[in-house]
Amino acid sequence: MTIETIGTWAGEVYKALENSETRMLGLKGVKKATKLKKDELMAAIGWLGREGKLVITENDEEIVLALV
Repeated sequence: MTIETIGTWAGEVYKALENSETRMLGLKGVKKATKLKKDELMAAIGWLGREGKLVITENDEEIVLALV
């Protein structure tokens, strides 16, 4: 795993959110859309969160990601 790889995964997550109708998806929806493994997805979410591009909330016991 390299920084460049994590950046690529972050781009995939960003595109999945950007292409959703509401610009938000549950964690399961993002995983399905990107086909990333759990560790890859978490690294990508951390990257986007650190850049301030995500709002992370919990809705009915599911983590929901939304673009800022």
